[in-house]
Amino acid sequence: MRNIKLTVAYDGTAYHGFQRQTNALGIQQVLEDRLAKVFGHEFRIHMAGRTDAGVHAYGQVVNFKTTGTIPVERIAIASRSLLPYDIVITNAEEVPDDFDAQFSAVSKIYVYKIYQQTIPNPFWRNLVWTIPHTLDVAAMQQAAQIIVGTHDFSSFRASGGPPGSPVRTIMSAECELHNNILELSFWGNGFLYHMVRNLTGSLVNVGLGKYSIDKFKFILDQRDRKKAGITAPAQGLYLKEVRY
Repeated sequence: MRNIKLTVAYDGTAYHGFQRQTNALGIQQVLEDRLAKVFGHEFRIHMAGRTDAGVHAYGQVVNFKTTGTIPVERIAIASRSLLPYDIVITNAEEVPDDFDAQFSAVSKIYVYKIYQQTIPNPFWRNLVWTIPHTLDVAAMQQAAQIIVGTHDFSSFRASGGPPGSPVRTIMSAECELHNNILELSFWGNGFLYHMVRNLTGSLVNVGLGKYSIDKFKFILDQRDRKKAGITAPAQGLYLKEVRY
């Protein structure tokens, strides 16, 4: 029995999140159903993290046990004729038996993309959050440094997620402008339900001048979701990398 680790990139627009659903199509279901033909049997995958409906990934990681004998260097190629165009296996490798995509992970990097333009780009509508204003990136960058370190992120935790401690450690948070695309990058040891999208909503308020940097810190310290900004739309969010 081999333990196979896959790195998967996908456009999440057409799917109801990553996890297999009862009454909707999840990316997990597509991977499991289609890859069963590659490995010769059905299996269930373990994922590094669930992404919501409309959220994308450059580097989602999954693993599963298989008796299939296909060489790892052939998996990505063999999958191309079976998987839809919006789901791509970018890497495959055999890993130790105790590797688990979720529980072996030590940190993750998420990126949120904002398009600053009065006129929306119709080709990017499912890939960015379009904001018809010029944001103060320097102020957003300064505010983002407030969340670096270990904090209680209750102010940025949505209801409906799994129970557990709201304390997380953020190693870095950056706001970088590439032409009209603003990329917010968050590297942390874990993230609460909708945490990145909620942080983005409040950082955008800083960029719009609605929040001062002191108010952003006040919101973090209050540990009250009602004090923070809106939840940014799903389509701007990307799981960039999972680190082990």
